[in-house]
Amino acid sequence: MDAKALSDAGRQIGKAVDSGDPPSTLLQLLQPLRTFTATEDLLRHSKIGIAVNRLRQNKDPKVAQLSSQLINKWKADVKTKSKTGSPAPAAKGINGVANGRDATSSPAPKTDGVKKEPSATSNPARKSKVPPEKRTFTADEVNTDLTGDTTRNGCIGLIYNGLAYMSEESPDEVLVAARSVEAAAFSVHNNETSSAYKMKMRSLFQNLKMKGNATLRRDVFNGKIEPKRFVTMTSDELKNAEKRAQDAALEKENMKASMTAQEEKAISTTMTCNKCKQSRVAYTQAQTRSADEPMTTFCECTNCGNRWKFS
Repeated sequence: MDAKALSDAGRQIGKAVDSGDPPSTLLQLLQPLRTFTATEDLLRHSKIGIAVNRLRQNKDPKVAQLSSQLINKWKADVKTKSKTGSPAPAAKGINGVANGRDATSSPAPKTDGVKKEPSATSNPARKSKVPPEKRTFTADEVNTDLTGDTTRNGCIGLIYNGLAYMSEESPDEVLVAARSVEAAAFSVHNNETSSAYKMKMRSLFQNLKMKGNATLRRDVFNGKIEPKRFVTMTSDELKNAEKRAQDAALEKENMKASMTAQEEKAISTTMTCNKCKQSRVAYTQAQTRSADEPMTTFCECTNCGNRWKFS
């Protein structure tokens, strides 16, 4: 796509927002932009970054998520271009995306002596004020009252806590990702805050909060694992590679143990169970003390399961 096509797309998005068009219209306008490979020059001239960046706070979680994915992709495109040695202008902010970062990370500079038009994207991105390991939605002062339902709002906070753990990302961006996950889970569970919905949200949080699950947190946050996929993953799929390897080794060991021949127990008809008084007692003997001491006899009643030992 050239600068003109991108400019037209940006204007259409702006008109759709101003007209209060439904989320489906915004999603339809955003979809073609997924194949666009960004450069600083195209972003500067088309101003598409400003139009899309405004949608990251859209009330519809799907629109907000797709907008965030596009901005993150364009940041990566620009960063890759810079690493390959392509010339990069000195300006730090380029219509919402610049130097591999969102324009919200720095004030909009002047270009060619002309001050940029003020926009919602010119404000610095909000940063967390607490250490990464202590981040929660309350510590980050994030408002999760977004759905009008106490249970759903609580689950948004729960997923936020999992995604924010050990993260340096902006609280606003983490909230967008958490909203998208909750909306997907709510949809999968027939738009009901059922016990299955609550159980799944707790499971997702616990897996996100695991210290060794940094890859899962990152992939969910940046959209590599889409919300609908994330909320339907099995407990095994949610585990990190190390945990899966440990579980596989344990299963292999248990299988090996189950196939090992067990020590055959002798059956005595002379010993009597002191509990049920039946003379059906299985026993084994082992040297548990020094060699000059008598062996210890371990008994089990085959009738009632009572166990005892004597030497």
